Amino acid sequence: MQRVLITGGSGFIGTNLVASALDRRDAVLNLDVAPPRNPAHAAHWRELDVRDGGALRAAVRRFAPDTVFHLAARTDLKGRGAADYDANTLGTRNLVDAARGVRRVVLASSMLVCELGYLPRHDRDFRPTTAYGRSKADGEEIVRREGEGLAWTIVRPTSIWGPWFAAPYRDFFAAIARGRYFHPRGRRIERTYGYVGNVVHQLDAIARAPEAQVRGRVFYVADYEPVEIGAWGERIRAALSAPRIRTLPVPLLRAGALAGDLLDRVGLKAPLTSFRLKNLLTHAVYDLEPTRAVCGACPFDLAEGVRRTAEWLTVA
Repeated sequence: MQRVLITGGSGFIGTNLVASALDRRDAVLNLDVAPPRNPAHAAHWRELDVRDGGALRAAVRRFAPDTVFHLAARTDLKGRGAADYDANTLGTRNLVDAARGVRRVVLASSMLVCELGYLPRHDRDFRPTTAYGRSKADGEEIVRREGEGLAWTIVRPTSIWGPWFAAPYRDFFAAIARGRYFHPRGRRIERTYGYVGNVVHQLDAIARAPEAQVRGRVFYVADYEPVEIGAWGERIRAALSAPRIRTLPVPLLRAGALAGDLLDRVGLKAPLTSFRLKNLLTHAVYDLEPTRAVCGACPFDLAEGVRRTAEWLTVA
């Protein structure tokens, strides 16, 4: 039994991480500005904004955790600049200050510290294309500059999906369920995606690994084997008993994306935009071998992850 403090435990990955810790009968405290997505976690939640350094220090001191998982962040891509993402920069600085003396600190960054599809040459090879990605790169640098004496590890989740998720991957499942997903005709697109149950396993394993194996290191967290999006979509379709997935030529999808851009500009939700289509068409496969060396085999294969997610969607 450990004392586990999770910032952002009301979010998608955080909800699953809280559940995992409670299943082990750990003492759990979730610090988040939002109430838990899972109402069963309400007793373990305290409303707190990580931008409030004094409140965060006091909460960490009172709870006296063995392990801190720092997941609290603004994660949408709609912000225009650094000021819109101070939860990711100031919040990280406050967490580093508050967590001094904690046995292990695992801080969540993002694969978007680099342009999607770009494979960094080393841990500080940043190439963000969004204000969100820039804020996460800045957060990593804050940890390196100010985390002296802290037993920290940075993780970069890739594209993660599963129970308790929201946009964009819940939208992907929903589009398939309604017969509204059109796969790019003739395109084979491989991506490093991650079922959330496997990512939680990896986070737990990193937090419990010998310090020498993980301190001061960066790990991507996701499924070890990349998925081909068309084949993944077909698994989802079968699990949801959804209509057949149709295909469209890429030029036609581009035309639809341009129309979606216009809807997006006037504040209407568009099923497809140029940004989303570019992401869909981009190969992005990351090196997970360092993660595998520390964390070992993942507990869920792709079929089981899809089955559990489809089951959750039927009751969500």
